[in-house]
Amino acid sequence: MPTTNQHTVSSPLPLLHAPRLPSLPYSDRVQLKALLAQPDFAAGQRVVVGGWVKSAKEEENPTAPNPSTRTDDAARDRRSKDVSCVEILQSRIPLIRNLWDVFGGSGHAQHKKRESALTVPNQTKAFPPKIARLLLTDGSCVQSLQVVVDSSVANPSRLMPTGTCLLVEGQLKRIEGKHDIELKAEKVHHIGTVDFDKYPLSKKRIPLDTLRDYSQFRPRTTTVATVMRIRSALSFATHTFFNEHAFIDVHVPTITTTDSEGFSNMFKVTTLDQNQKAEKEKLETIYENEGVRLEHVKAAVKEKSNIVEHLKRTESNREALAAAVQDLKKTNDLASQLEAREKKLGTSLKDDKVDSSKDFFPFQTYLTVSGRLHLESYACALGNVYSFGPRFLVDKTSSAKNAAEMWMVEVEMAFSQLEDSMKCANDFFKYLCNWVVNNCSEELKFVAKRIDNTCFDRLKGIRSDSSKMTYHEAIDLLRKSSSQTEDKKFETNFEPGLVLTSEHLSYLADVICKNPVIIYNYPKEAKPFYVRQNDDGTVAAFDLVVPKLGTIISGSQNEERLNMISSRIDELGLAREKYEWYLDLRRNGTVNNSGFTLRFDLMVLFATGLGNVRDVIPFPRTYGKADN
Repeated sequence: MPTTNQHTVSSPLPLLHAPRLPSLPYSDRVQLKALLAQPDFAAGQRVVVGGWVKSAKEEENPTAPNPSTRTDDAARDRRSKDVSCVEILQSRIPLIRNLWDVFGGSGHAQHKKRESALTVPNQTKAFPPKIARLLLTDGSCVQSLQVVVDSSVANPSRLMPTGTCLLVEGQLKRIEGKHDIELKAEKVHHIGTVDFDKYPLSKKRIPLDTLRDYSQFRPRTTTVATVMRIRSALSFATHTFFNEHAFIDVHVPTITTTDSEGFSNMFKVTTLDQNQKAEKEKLETIYENEGVRLEHVKAAVKEKSNIVEHLKRTESNREALAAAVQDLKKTNDLASQLEAREKKLGTSLKDDKVDSSKDFFPFQTYLTVSGRLHLESYACALGNVYSFGPRFLVDKTSSAKNAAEMWMVEVEMAFSQLEDSMKCANDFFKYLCNWVVNNCSEELKFVAKRIDNTCFDRLKGIRSDSSKMTYHEAIDLLRKSSSQTEDKKFETNFEPGLVLTSEHLSYLADVICKNPVIIYNYPKEAKPFYVRQNDDGTVAAFDLVVPKLGTIISGSQNEERLNMISSRIDELGLAREKYEWYLDLRRNGTVNNSGFTLRFDLMVLFATGLGNVRDVIPFPRTYGKADN
């Protein structure tokens, strides 16, 4: 059953011209990108296009004859052929039209039938004919198509609100001015109206942080639509690169029992009733807000009981004894309430562990932070493998580079070492940058105009291999720069083992190297437990750091020696039983292997020059935000 704001008339006519613009598969609709890219070829063709109104204006039709200039004879002849006297009176005198609508008449039903919901009858009017000049976008490109709809085809007031969805048919023609081509609509096949008072988009540009509250509508804006096309191109380029280099795509699990990093804050997965947890939190809130705990209340009961007994023995005045007894009763009541709650909750107040025996999985499970450990299983059988999917991390900060759900490209290569992984990561990064330049030129022009005018130069500059330096060399450069440059003083002491912050890394890429840089051989404390240990006490791990953004790729050679990785698990106090399956890879047919992770959302951020990762994720999930 059609909805109230959708209307369908006749099906679009088939496109008869040959050669003609190609229509979309499974549709007679022509994509705007196809016709706007070649206006000379498109001009004169009859097409069906669909999209959403970006902006609109109404104006008088300069080509239509004005009713007031017609001769009475010509008007009378035309009316005698097309309309009845009653219809003439209805169109001329509003009162008569209203009365006729109320009481009906012989021509009433026929008159109403001719007035469809979409099409206005081509009859004489008391007011000058109007046209609606619309800018229509279908999301396929940056540009919009100008569509002209005469009031004889459809009521302009229903077409013009921003966000209205239209499917129109007409002829294309070349024009002079801002737009090279326009569509003269001859039929309107569909109108999806909007609730003007509640629809959040308008002709004016809306800040990106405001748009985040309307994830369902924000892709209709030019900026977000452009970013999503670039994201789509990068996704396609990812699969193309690994297909060209003989990698196999493997889907790793989203639900896992293993903390792949060894120190992550992970989302727990459970189907258990959370009432018990809510009760515990409620009781803890009472404790925190009122400063009251059961053990303290019991001590108070004992003390106040002694006071009552003392007052009874000394035969004090009755009022003091009554007040003490009442106070003791209130304290006893509070102790009983707290004791009852704790008894109901059992040991949960003292033990945060979840009893998983009755859960969907009879052990604690999590949303995965990284798929590299699982991916390694397949690398040890298939050779070179990769995975592309969402990863999850509990992060309550408001960082512009992190979200609770982010997409990662993860790679594992059998029979490879750290140098191989760094080479592959660098080639992959260059491939993505070149792909965007070569395949998203129109999008980048818009980005350069609206967001970041350096985007072309930045992406084109990624031609050669990135600079490389060890962690200790990076520390030395930062120490020297901090001592020699007055306008840049870091607050930290550059001692061995220092964890490089985003500020340090950005300074290395932006100021010192002025180019992407690979930093490798880190202290083991800074990297996951599975990274191979070097003879000098460092581990075989690396980061690819890019200007303006920081770390975009992290990788490592993985530890293949069973005794070394076992010692590392024990050293970090990890639950050994959760990693037995991973250790089996070392016990049975072990191999040198390496890999890396590219933070895909940050890659989109780098390509577009935007400042917040929430603006490049279709539906961002962050602390307190998961509304749709």
